[in-house]
Amino acid sequence: MELLFLALLVVLMAAALGSGYPVAFALPGAAIISIGLAAAAGWVFAENPDAYFHTGGPSQWLSAGVTNLRGVYWDVDRDTLIAIPLFIFMGIMLQQSKIAEDLLVTMARLFGPVPGGLGISVVFVGALLAATTGIVGATVVAMGLISLPAMLRNNYSPSLATGTIAASGTLGQIIPPSIVLIILADQLASATDQASTLRKALHKEATGELSMPSVFDVSSTSAGEMFLGAMVPGLLLVALYMLFILSYALIRPSKAPAVHYEGEWDRKFLTEVFVTLVPPLTLIFLVLGSIIAGVATVNQAGAIGAAGAMIMAGYRLHPTGGLRAYAPAILAAIGLAIVAYATSNYTMNIKSVTAPEDSFGITIGVVGVLFLVVALAWSGLRTFRFNGTLQGVMVETAKTTSLVFIILLGAAMLTSAFRAFGGEDLVKDFLQSLPGGFWAQFIVVMLVIFILGFFLDFIEIAVVVVPIVAPILLSDPGANITAVWLGVMIGLNIQTSFLTPPFGFALFYLRGVAPATVRTVQMYRGVISFIALQLTALVIVGLYPPLVNYLPSRSSLLAETAPPPRNPRLQACLTDYVREAMANDNGATIAAISTAQGLDLSTLPRSLRNDASGGFEGAAEASAAIAAIYEAIAAVEQAAPAYRPILTEVRAYERLIRDEAEEIERIRVQLSRLRGENIEERKAELDARLAALEADKARLEALIPAEWDSVHDEFAKLTKAEDDARNLFTRNADKAYDDPAKVLATLQATPAYLEIGDDLAALRDVIAAGTEADQPALEAAVQEMEGRLGAIEGAGDVRSELAKARRALRERSFSIEDALEAHEATMAAYREQIAWREAAAGLEPALQAYLDGIRDTIGARAQPRLTEEQAKFLAACVSNHRDLALYF
Repeated sequence: MELLFLALLVVLMAAALGSGYPVAFALPGAAIISIGLAAAAGWVFAENPDAYFHTGGPSQWLSAGVTNLRGVYWDVDRDTLIAIPLFIFMGIMLQQSKIAEDLLVTMARLFGPVPGGLGISVVFVGALLAATTGIVGATVVAMGLISLPAMLRNNYSPSLATGTIAASGTLGQIIPPSIVLIILADQLASATDQASTLRKALHKEATGELSMPSVFDVSSTSAGEMFLGAMVPGLLLVALYMLFILSYALIRPSKAPAVHYEGEWDRKFLTEVFVTLVPPLTLIFLVLGSIIAGVATVNQAGAIGAAGAMIMAGYRLHPTGGLRAYAPAILAAIGLAIVAYATSNYTMNIKSVTAPEDSFGITIGVVGVLFLVVALAWSGLRTFRFNGTLQGVMVETAKTTSLVFIILLGAAMLTSAFRAFGGEDLVKDFLQSLPGGFWAQFIVVMLVIFILGFFLDFIEIAVVVVPIVAPILLSDPGANITAVWLGVMIGLNIQTSFLTPPFGFALFYLRGVAPATVRTVQMYRGVISFIALQLTALVIVGLYPPLVNYLPSRSSLLAETAPPPRNPRLQACLTDYVREAMANDNGATIAAISTAQGLDLSTLPRSLRNDASGGFEGAAEASAAIAAIYEAIAAVEQAAPAYRPILTEVRAYERLIRDEAEEIERIRVQLSRLRGENIEERKAELDARLAALEADKARLEALIPAEWDSVHDEFAKLTKAEDDARNLFTRNADKAYDDPAKVLATLQATPAYLEIGDDLAALRDVIAAGTEADQPALEAAVQEMEGRLGAIEGAGDVRSELAKARRALRERSFSIEDALEAHEATMAAYREQIAWREAAAGLEPALQAYLDGIRDTIGARAQPRLTEEQAKFLAACVSNHRDLALYF
């Protein structure tokens, strides 16, 4: 019965969407009707409204969608979707400012002389508009009105012309900033939480361990990471479009001829190109550059984009033009320059002001901000007064934003209903039963999304399909894909929905402005090549994940908030770096260790001598452990081909056994809840089902190979050997740097230690002259000296002796004699330290040379942050997906 109501849910949704019923109401409507009918059927036929639900009941699932939406989107930590209205405002405002018209006309003149130049100019402008407006409909309409007549007039193939315009208009879906990417980032943030839970359960089932190492966990994503991840694939798509048009023009020049500019390539023309290109490029730099540099979050970048769009519209919509029209923009540029100067040269935190120059810097910054505020208000007034542009933009922004959020609410309710009838488990079981593992599952999901693109809008696919399939794909340890890679792959796939008939929206937009001489079938024929190019880009990005993962990883590792080198997720790649660095340093690290091991440490006290010698020994053992790690890795790789097939077979059986066990438990719960009269028939039915499931479970358990335990144990020894080697390297590497660094810090503190001697000796006279009436002052004086000693590395034993004097001066145990005795012991300890500190002073350069010699190799883990070279290496390393299946 659950499957019946699941089918009813899908049919109702498809029928509502197919009839043209608004999506925002079709999705929740299908959920409410199907849940209501299931509850009514359960009440009538089983006397229990919960009878035909996979788990829970109707009230739980009816409220789940709203509750989940409220819990996710009202959480102060989940503010990603705030960027949506900001970027929508930015896009609509730029659309109203007619930036597309300026770009298309100017770029056509610039690229026209190149074979296929008009088509290339359309792609170029489409990419610029994608990075600024991102509105498919407006971009396609603008290019259809301006570029299509020019292309047809110059004998361009109608199919090529319409295909180029439609495909270029869809670039806004993958080139950031993109609304699709923001929605996908939000959906994937929830999906990674579920995927993490699934992977932890799988790890516990496979290993019996209660906790899973964090290095095996699923990594989440954010809108900023999605923007960075989509940047290279977006540019790849632009390059494929341009290369295709150029190749087509060279092979068939009559279909895409060069068009020579009739005017002069003089200063006036170059100025026109400059004025047309610089503003949108500047806005792109400010929006995306602020995200990449870590200066702004996505929401803050959206606000920057909205403000920049209003300033651009302010001068573009000025009725008279001329230099006066650019006054607000010039004022804004001056304000930005002032703010940039202030932030780069002064401390801008008011609470941290300590000098007059800091106050001067803040004053400069305030002046710059006032310039920006005046420029923004001036531009806003212009857009408000010119044909009510600002009012129209605000209304359209509100309408579009409301549409997006209502669809999100409806999708949350639909997803809850889908889970209520066991749809999620059904999809999970189907995907996991496919032969071929993750890639078979992934290809099926991509194919389903591609087919859905023929009929559904991108938002519907993103908010309905992604929450169902993403947790399943992300939880697979064999592929161990990143959420940002999956999001970009889905984004590239969804992009095709604008071009695929019969409901390709880009085709509809273009059909509305194309001349009657262009037949619809020619438009359909024209987009086929570009759909193929989009799928080609999808395959390239799928086969080479660093195209997506590298920029987010690099940005994260080079940011001020970058994870430290000790971060568990970085250890495998950091070991690779250390190994490669030591192989290329011509033996410098080994030489530094050998030199250090030959040092005479007899002048140091025993504890420091042990620290130094133990650190040198740890460095030598860490160097040997690197070789042991890769020997263990080689052993695992050698055994993996024979082990992997049996592992896959057993895990498949175990998954089926878990499903049977869950179904058995569910039926037992149903049996325990049977109430009322005439339940014998239902009880007999459930008992029969229970017996069949238990028999099937026993059959599956018998299918597990008898040698599995021994094979698994043998392979586990290999993986444990690798873990042990890595742990050995980690322990010794930390000891190799930290302990000698502590000794060096102690020796470097000798000048401060000697400086405190006179004050420490003078403290005796203060104590001796004191009386019981002076108790608080005496205790405070000793405590202050304790603090000074505590700030000096290696003076802990002296401080400990002085602490006895402080305790002797407490109110309850006040004794001048005991305090003086403790002070004498303190001075003895102080003098003893002076002796060995002066004798060991010659070790300081040697210890410094040792630490410098291993800092970027064995000592890399102990540093506060990665160097630029290390960050780039690790970014390239972690960009590749690491197979973890053998550890589960």
